[in-house]
Amino acid sequence: MEIRYGGEDLRRLAVDPAYEGGHSPAIVKVYRKRVQLIQNAADERDFYALKSLHYEKLKGARANQRSMRLNEKWRLVLEITDGATGKYVHIVAIEDYH
Repeated sequence: MEIRYGGEDLRRLAVDPAYEGGHSPAIVKVYRKRVQLIQNAADERDFYALKSLHYEKLKGARANQRSMRLNEKWRLVLEITDGATGKYVHIVAIEDYH
């Protein structure tokens, strides 16, 4: 799937090996793995198939967003959007859920 980033810091975190963006090295490593997973996914069903991601739709004002686990504390917040060339994933943020 195609990825779009919610900010330059999220894009740079994915592509620049020296950049950590204020996150721990462990979070950066898992974030980069998730970006690769998203790029290689055929569609959203691939995320649901991996139970360890805890991929889920958010509720309330964030009903158009989804999240997947980076670790027990941190989540990757996404939006799935239809584009001219198919669906793409918009990475919104890395958030502390505790």
